[in-house]
Amino acid sequence: MFKALITDNHDVLSKVSPSIKSVETIGDGGVGSIKLTNFSDGYMKNRVDFLDAENYVSKFTLVEGDALDDKVEKVCYEMKFEDSKDGGCVIKITSDYYTKGDAVLKEEDVKAGQDHAIGLYKACADYLVANPHVCA
Repeated sequence: MFKALITDNHDVLSKVSPSIKSVETIGDGGVGSIKLTNFSDGYMKNRVDFLDAENYVSKFTLVEGDALDDKVEKVCYEMKFEDSKDGGCVIKITSDYYTKGDAVLKEEDVKAGQDHAIGLYKACADYLVANPHVCA
């Protein structure tokens, strides 16, 4: 899952979600690189802030794109991937939203984004189970 969602996402995500047209890496994929995700109806740019492939930890910041509206300046994420007892994977995610000025986020907007991400992670897991050679 770490490879599919973080390091090799350019090869996997467009196969998992029809709304993702492509993922491009600007840079070497390490700290400071930009991951440009092109959707059928927009785009987003994430900056890689920290990457520990041995311990399956990634930190990145959403710095540009359609997900950032007039209220949100940026969103910082930390993702930790851990083995689960059933042989699967547990993803622990922390999201810090930075608003513009004194803007207030609606809980339902944050929840909608989280639900979309969870759907993508589940689709990715299903894809990897059906295609065990991918990211092996």
